[in-house]
Amino acid sequence: MGIFTLERDHREGHEAEDVLARARSLVDPVLRAAVDSLPGSMRKVAGYHFGWWEADGTLSVAPSGKAIRPALVLAATQALGGTPASATAAAAAAELVHNFTLLHDDVIDRDETRRHRPTAWRVFGTTEAILAGDAMHSLALRILAEDAHPAARPAVRRLADCVVELCEGQQIDCAFEQRSDVSLTECLAMAEAKTGALLGAACAIGAQYAGAGEEAAQAMDGFGREIGLAFQLIDDLIGIWGDPAVTGKPVGADLVARKKSLPVVAALSSGTAEGARLAELYALDRQLTQEELAQCAAAVEGAGGRGWAQGESCERMAAALAQLAIAVPEPAAADELLALAELVTRRTH
Repeated sequence: MGIFTLERDHREGHEAEDVLARARSLVDPVLRAAVDSLPGSMRKVAGYHFGWWEADGTLSVAPSGKAIRPALVLAATQALGGTPASATAAAAAAELVHNFTLLHDDVIDRDETRRHRPTAWRVFGTTEAILAGDAMHSLALRILAEDAHPAARPAVRRLADCVVELCEGQQIDCAFEQRSDVSLTECLAMAEAKTGALLGAACAIGAQYAGAGEEAAQAMDGFGREIGLAFQLIDDLIGIWGDPAVTGKPVGADLVARKKSLPVVAALSSGTAEGARLAELYALDRQLTQEELAQCAAAVEGAGGRGWAQGESCERMAAALAQLAIAVPEPAAADELLALAELVTRRTH
């Protein structure tokens, strides 16, 4: 069995940004063709959300998403001996599902900015954003249904199961807002469903498109899920300490919303004075002041939530690499997957 490590030299062409750029070059034409097939109003919302045009339909230079999920589909296909171009439809489907969830999440969380622009629901209204998200979900399934690749049918099933799990994770996340007794075990399970499930499905579908067996597909699913948890842990840290100039969201956005993110739950369950202070602030029935938000951040750190999240993200990456070694015993074959994993764990803003 090969031994994987993130402490490696990047060979030319295998930097994460290059991997993402190649994925976008393959997937973007499929995404644009799919969105162009939508009725006018939903097409306008979807294209605005992707950053392709402004609300009035004029071309935009707004940033699009990183395309991590489609890149994982293609990299997994290649790592297991397949041809990445053969999995383009599956990669596009994964990206459509991801963006359908983003549109809905922004409505549910009442987030007002994404990628430094007003969110779609703020521009077009809640109803239009929800319906555009629903349409993206349908487009994802249609793209796979029309794909002649023999792995397309099992991929439809895997992606559909993933969406159900995503919805469950979102529902649990919302339910946490009404509870003061959320445990770390519950919070980690929610994060795996809400974030890890789609990354796992993307990697497993890539394995299926390479013609790999179920054992390899399941190991790739495990790799993606563990990456997803590491990703969520880092994202939760960014939600508290991230730079608004980089994130495109207000400082301490998760604290403003009193989210039960992983570092927050770790702090709340720490049994420390700082954890008790954080609970008091979260229990206030009014908007928190800037000073109180700063106190919340200090309490999370003082109670050990920040350190725990950083350490746990490293543990999850170690687990991810163990799963990857099962599916892809030769480290060189997994180089692009390792580059993407490194990108996830080295985000700081």
